[in-house]
Amino acid sequence: MSFIVIFAALLAVVMWGASPVAAKIAVAELSPMAVAVLRTVLGGFAALPLAFALRIPLPSSRDDRALLVVSGFCGFVGFPLLFTLGVSLTSANHASMILACLPVFTGAIAMFWDRTRPKRLWWIGCTVALCGEAILVSLQNGDGDAGASLSGDLLVLFSNVFASLGYVAGGRLQRSGYPSTGTTFWGVALFALILLPLTPFVLGDVSLPDVPLTAWFAIAYLAVGVTVIGYVLWYWALGKGGIQRIGLLQFFQPVSGVALAALLLSETVSVYFVGASALILAGVWLAIRAK
Repeated sequence: MSFIVIFAALLAVVMWGASPVAAKIAVAELSPMAVAVLRTVLGGFAALPLAFALRIPLPSSRDDRALLVVSGFCGFVGFPLLFTLGVSLTSANHASMILACLPVFTGAIAMFWDRTRPKRLWWIGCTVALCGEAILVSLQNGDGDAGASLSGDLLVLFSNVFASLGYVAGGRLQRSGYPSTGTTFWGVALFALILLPLTPFVLGDVSLPDVPLTAWFAIAYLAVGVTVIGYVLWYWALGKGGIQRIGLLQFFQPVSGVALAALLLSETVSVYFVGASALILAGVWLAIRAK
């Protein structure tokens, strides 16, 4: 596996690590539904002209078109909606650490899809990681993180399933020879067109000029940095380096998320949070060893 593949995957992971903080900033001014829809719609507006300018064709086979729909819906509708709703109800710290289980979900879906049986150590790692998740979500009122909640943590955890399924579908599409730019540009453009009619309803009576620039910058980052650039890099790396191997690099995603939450949102890191996070990361590490 070449250095450029690892670098592209790590760059995507670092960019995604900042998404809980960006989402938290955006939902402070707009509803979670509005942020989720605007994220995909604005990303689609940026991606569609690029798809035409680069003359990227749609997938030719029916199977590849099905993979495009699955990756697009999961990555640009299901995940953003559940994740943004979850972030609005919990802290960026909790959201970042819950996303640490993405490698486990991605590996599990990839193995199920390929009909391969995981090793015993993989199951042990999953169990340890999920125990850490259980401790993390159960301490929302006792770890000094006043912004966390059980419902928010569970929504972020469930959003992992959509994100991982989208990664696997997109990675398989890239592996079949379809470019990662096409998977991202056409995927987000398709669902942006579907979500566009909902925009006036999710915005409601919001006066757009009154929305602070910080919120617009956060949405722009989610739309372009996370949704377009991040997904192009990630799908390309998945196709070149393998879904199960590259998927494990998501292990590093919480690092930037927790650091930025402390820097930009002044969120505290308690002893309980550190203990639960250590279990999550240890479980993911064991699952990595099993691969």
